[in-house]
Amino acid sequence: MSTPGKKTTAPYGSWKSPITAEIVAGASKNLSGTAVDSRGLLVWLESRPEESGRVVLVREGAKPGDEPIDITPKGFSVRTLTQEYGGGAFRISPDDTLVFSNYEDQRLYKQHINPTDSSPRPITPDYGAPIVTYADGIFDARFNRYIAVREDGRQSRSNPVTTIVEINLSRETLEEPKALVSGNDFYAFPRPDPKYERLAWIEWCHPNMPWDKTELWVGYISENGDIYKRVCVAGHDPEYVESPTEPKWSSRGELFFITDRKSGFWNIHKWIEGTNEVVSVYSLDAEFTKPLWVFGINSYEIIEGDGEKKLIACNYRLKGRSYLGIVDDSKSSCSLLDIPFEDIDNITLGKECLYVVGASAVQPSSIARVTFDQHNSGVASFEIIRSSLPDVSNYKPFFSVPEFIEFPTEVPGQKAYAFFYPPSNPFYQASSEEKPPLLVRSHGGPTEEAHGSLDLSIQYLTSRGWAFLDVNYGGSAGYGREYRERLYGKWGIVDVGDCCSCANYLVAKGKADEKRLCINGGSAGGYTTLATLAFRDVFKAGASLYGIADLQMLRDETHKFESRYVDNLVGDEKDFYERSPINSVDRFSCPLILFQGLDDKVVPPDQSRRIYEAVKKKGLPVALVLYEGEQHGFRKAENIVYTLEQEMVFFARVIGGFQVADDITPLKIDNFDP
Repeated sequence: MSTPGKKTTAPYGSWKSPITAEIVAGASKNLSGTAVDSRGLLVWLESRPEESGRVVLVREGAKPGDEPIDITPKGFSVRTLTQEYGGGAFRISPDDTLVFSNYEDQRLYKQHINPTDSSPRPITPDYGAPIVTYADGIFDARFNRYIAVREDGRQSRSNPVTTIVEINLSRETLEEPKALVSGNDFYAFPRPDPKYERLAWIEWCHPNMPWDKTELWVGYISENGDIYKRVCVAGHDPEYVESPTEPKWSSRGELFFITDRKSGFWNIHKWIEGTNEVVSVYSLDAEFTKPLWVFGINSYEIIEGDGEKKLIACNYRLKGRSYLGIVDDSKSSCSLLDIPFEDIDNITLGKECLYVVGASAVQPSSIARVTFDQHNSGVASFEIIRSSLPDVSNYKPFFSVPEFIEFPTEVPGQKAYAFFYPPSNPFYQASSEEKPPLLVRSHGGPTEEAHGSLDLSIQYLTSRGWAFLDVNYGGSAGYGREYRERLYGKWGIVDVGDCCSCANYLVAKGKADEKRLCINGGSAGGYTTLATLAFRDVFKAGASLYGIADLQMLRDETHKFESRYVDNLVGDEKDFYERSPINSVDRFSCPLILFQGLDDKVVPPDQSRRIYEAVKKKGLPVALVLYEGEQHGFRKAENIVYTLEQEMVFFARVIGGFQVADDITPLKIDNFDP
């Protein structure tokens, strides 16, 4: 690539960029679910957009310089649909036995981690359809069984029964898994102690989500493997509204977990068994875990020290940034490790090292090996093992580095947060009189979080001359319970107001063109997008990706996990009606494009179809793109490419002021005469 010289002056949005939609689709490869085998080799899950989103287990090479190898044979995909969002789809035993959930039939399969030693064989029954799913499993060596969360839709697909079950690994013939724990709506994190004499787990019930109110239980295991006595460790005390999560046993049988009692922030705690007391290990107004949208979250690891000393490797988020630290349980202190990741997902304990899944503003999602000095708490080495994109060095000059901003909301004295990405291209500039078009993204969830890490779909736009704003509106994760609960009863009000406030804040700062403000979002972010267009007149165009148009329809048709979610977020029947964008189409005044997967069970396709027909009937410019074989979120490379390109071209056509430099055939827009 040539060295930048004198910059070409051209309108914002019209700049040429080497960051293509195909490159973005390639970077959509997801890295997750790290584990370590008996030799200390790293194993991880890797999605393959070029293989229609197939997910495979990959193991690092045995020697330096060796290429990673795929463990998952062709014809299999490691993914569970438990609670629709999945996670926790595999587990490796100390003797390298692998159990995983296969996407197509949702059965559990067993194989040796060395794919040449055995082929996967099913260990759960075939029910003729993928209506029984498993997640978050773990081995029980005492009884040679596999303990997992099961979601059973045989009686009702819309209201499946969730239990913790055991799968016998000793028998060659398949048998019905046996329920160990049942009776509540949801379960997660079944974790036996080192002697397999106690089982810890998390449970909760409607209308709560797992970040609202959960309970941590410990059950004592009898000689025949049943649970014969139970103790509620946390979540039962009426003095605290808390959501304990991530139970984990030390080698000495001490139970650690994370909860947000008292402070409202998820911090690490420990259970004192004799008195059933919960004590804080380390307190900080920061989040040491994240909302349980998926199974298999692993935010901390226990490192056994000398004698009674225990070190806990952990990561936490504070004001939009992740930190990796080592907590000394004996001193209740935390030493930070200086690594180049600003956003950390899961961490896994290896042999004398940590494996960290993370990213930064210039580093794509990657897995790194971190070795550290336990005595001096310093980083000895940092090595990238795998990256979602092999090499981004050619594109770094084009990267827009986000600015973390606090902005005033519509409530006096209250602030919200966002990441602002200015236009960035070493070969182009706009005239001094012009302000850039701004695309505002409202993230999903809505209990999710914008992270400020490298996202090539954002850089695709900013390198072409767009400004981009990723808003952590009230209700977002990462800022404690009080911030999350701003959205209770006010979904469609607080999120909408914060997106509008932040856009106006940037306009007032001279960083965006008031006449070219656009908004997009997926899922719950799609709802915020549609609600903003229906109830405000700040934005000039919008894009909804599998977004919610009718809150009542969502409540009636969505899956069990989220079926009562909106109860806390919205209010009474009047609120459900008034805050549904489909009921306020007469107030829409700008163009809209919608993208939707036809196999979506979270937000059914009729949501997008209905809002499309209503906006079309009103006479506004509108387009609808439907994808066969896509679920909630797009996993196929060709669909990721098409969505990104058509959204950009759509905005360029309807807001005006520039022509895109890319050769893209635009789709048909109803009610639009260019």
